[in-house]
Amino acid sequence: MKNLLLTLLIVGLAYSCNTSKKAPKSDTVDSEKSTAQVGDTLKISNDALEYEIIIIEPGFNTWLVSQAKPEGFYEQTYLENRNIRYVSEWNTRVSQPNRYNPNLYELRIDYQQGIDYGYDVNYKLYNYFIFFQNNYKQNLLGGRVPIN
Repeated sequence: MKNLLLTLLIVGLAYSCNTSKKAPKSDTVDSEKSTAQVGDTLKISNDALEYEIIIIEPGFNTWLVSQAKPEGFYEQTYLENRNIRYVSEWNTRVSQPNRYNPNLYELRIDYQQGIDYGYDVNYKLYNYFIFFQNNYKQNLLGGRVPIN
């Protein structure tokens, strides 16, 4: 890939168990691929748009399949708007390791408003933020944290 526009690498706690799960294949766009690898890794990429998102988080794949709202439940515009807000707060927390746990907020997310990352990336990124907040008792935007 020429340009890596979006990378999210979240590493679970060192003592977390490693399991191998297969994520359901997305049939929305042929160029989009979704695969889970050893260690609960989820990779979503689209060569045509030259982006990639990698999520390494024990339990996320299982949660995504079993508890998240199904694909198509949210409009892409809704997901994009929420992701812009979540990413902004996430990156703020990454830049303040003395205030926020640097083990939870390790890497910045390069997600830019106005770029069409497609439904698959927006859906999985949004759901990762929901999973993360519930799993680690964090509240990125204030107010009520969605359960799924």
